[in-house]
Amino acid sequence: MVNIITKPFNSWSTQDIKNELLNMVKGRDTEPLSAKVNFYKNELLPYFEELSQRNPFPIVEDQLPIVLGVWVPIWSTIPFHDNLPGRIREQSYQIFHDDGYYANIARYAPGHESSFWKKVSSRLPAYDFMVMQKYEVRNNQWWIQNVGIFQAFRNREIPLSVDEADNWFTDVVNTKVKPALQKGNLPEALKLENLDRNTVKKYEKTYLAHFSLEHLYVDCDLRLVKTQREASQRPSYTIAVPIR
Repeated sequence: MVNIITKPFNSWSTQDIKNELLNMVKGRDTEPLSAKVNFYKNELLPYFEELSQRNPFPIVEDQLPIVLGVWVPIWSTIPFHDNLPGRIREQSYQIFHDDGYYANIARYAPGHESSFWKKVSSRLPAYDFMVMQKYEVRNNQWWIQNVGIFQAFRNREIPLSVDEADNWFTDVVNTKVKPALQKGNLPEALKLENLDRNTVKKYEKTYLAHFSLEHLYVDCDLRLVKTQREASQRPSYTIAVPIR
C-alpha cells in the first residue's frame, strides 16, 4: 500500500522532506533486497520524485565539486553490497577523489552481529573489499568505467576508519590502477582469491558491466543516486550522507 502523505509536498520545505526520508529508512538497510525494493516502490518513491524536482544541481558538471569526499550509504538496493556476509554498515564508504576515481569500500566481518558468533569469530581476520571506478562527465551525464576490485585481510579488532579507507584507496590508485592504465592493460578478468566461484561470478558481472549513474538529488548533505547496470536491468537506488 502506497504511503499516504498527510499534507501536500508543496507545503513541505526541502529540509522537511529530507528529514522524513532519512527517518523512514533508519535501521532498514539490513532488510532483504526484495523487501527494500518493495519499500522503495510503496513508500519512498514519492519522496524521491519530489526531491528530484527540487534538485539544486541538475547540471552534472555542477555536481562534481559537491560529491567530492567521503559518503556513507545508509540505505541501498544495490545487490552487490551484500554479496558477502557480515558487512559492517558503519564501516562502508563511498569515496570520490578529484582525480576522476571513486570507490565503494566496505569491511566484512562475519559473525559480528551475533554475541555468540562474535566470540567464535573474534580471532578471524576482517575482509576489506573495494570496487573502484573512473568517472567523468560526458554530454551532461556521468560516465563510469570499472577499473578494479581489490581485497585486503586485516585485524577485525581495529575498525576500518575513514582515513584508513581513504589511504588504501589512494595507494591502490597510485601503485596499481594508474600504472596499469598507462600501459593500456587494465585486466579484463577479475583475480579474486579466497571467494567461492558463485560469488566471484557475481562480482565479474559487476566488474565487466557498463552502467549509468544519476543523481536524482544532490546537495552537501544528501545524495539520492539511481544506478543501472544495463537498460534491461532493474535500477538500484542509494541514499548516502556525507561523513566529511
